Amino acid sequence: MKNITLALDEETYRKARIAAARRDASLSSLVKQYLLTLAATETPDEKAAPELDTLLAEIASRHPGFSCSENLSREDLYESGR
Repeated sequence: MKNITLALDEETYRKARIAAARRDASLSSLVKQYLLTLAATETPDEKAAPELDTLLAEIASRHPGFSCSENLSREDLYESGR
């Protein structure tokens, strides 16, 4: 098990101790629970990744040879739009 050190102002520390006491828990257990929840929570980007992969695969299958990495210069872009 690892130990960590937190620096808190007096007011935050006092409020956190009160919150822990109301829950019949230690401050350490509340911090641990928060960190476990934080670590288990997916960010919106992580949630969207599988859907994005599926969408890109679908686009690739519908448009063989298309590559998003083919960047046109500004001149080429305007030229192709005429």
